This record gives sequence, structure tokens and C-alpha cells, in this order.
Amino acid sequence: MIMIFFKKIKHITYLNIFILFFLVNCSLKEPYKNHGINFLDNKFKILNINKTNKNDALKIIGRPHSYSINNDNIWYYFERQTTKGDFHKLGKNILVKNNVLKLEFDKYGVLKDKSIIDKEEMNKIRISKSKTKNDLGKRSIVGDFLQSLKQKMYKN
Repeated sequence: MIMIFFKKIKHITYLNIFILFFLVNCSLKEPYKNHGINFLDNKFKILNINKTNKNDALKIIGRPHSYSINNDNIWYYFERQTTKGDFHKLGKNILVKNNVLKLEFDKYGVLKDKSIIDKEEMNKIRISKSKTKNDLGKRSIVGDFLQSLKQKMYKN
């Protein structure tokens, strides 16, 4: 009778250890994947217009991810954060944050304008559905003739 009681206690302790081990290894935090600069909105608040210069921005945020095409005094920084979806979404990645920071400097390197575009504002942006023609890919009659000769040469 006493042995049965000790065996029951032994099984209960094994069960408790198993439950404790299972709970310790389960993570209550969601797994996040980050790309770009973390906490971009906090760094946005540190930058002051007409006080911060390019060197300060480099110290606070680092090198920009991209520059403007026409102007090297416009810098862009990106932050993207995704997590795994719920069970009913089959674990697909869900976009949590998608921020773009735009810094515009004057010719002296002093911050002239700053703006941040978050995920909600990006959804409001309308994209044009019109298509442009690419005339660069078109060849002349001579170009088409030479291309066909080239294909015949390399065919053999």
C-alpha cells in the first residue's frame, strides 16, 4: 500500500516536471523579424529641424539606405518588422511595421525637413495603373536582320 502511494507521488512529480519544462520552453513573446533600422520612430523624434546636420544624422541613425535620384541631400531610411501569423492564418508572415523616414538637407548640410511614412499612410498612396511604352527595346529592320543571322549562326 505504501509502495503504491510512493509510485503515485513519483508519477505526479514526473508529470509536474514535464509540465514545468514544457511551459518554460514555450515562448510567450511573438517572434519578430526585423529589416532595416529598429525603432525608427524614436530616432525621428531626436532629429531637430534647423539644428541637426548630416554628421549628427549619421551618428544617430547611421548611413542612409537610399538617396534621392535627383538630389543627394534627400536621404531615406527603412524599417520593416514581420511576425508569424495565427494558427488560422497558417503561419504566414504578417507585416507589423513598415516605416520610411525621409530626411531633406539644405546645401549646407543642415536638416531642412523630415517626415515619416508608416504602414497606414502607405496604404493611402494611389499607384497609377497606366503603362508606359518602352521604345528602347525596339530594333530597326537592320537590327532584326542581324539578330536573325546571329541566331542562325549559334544554332549550328
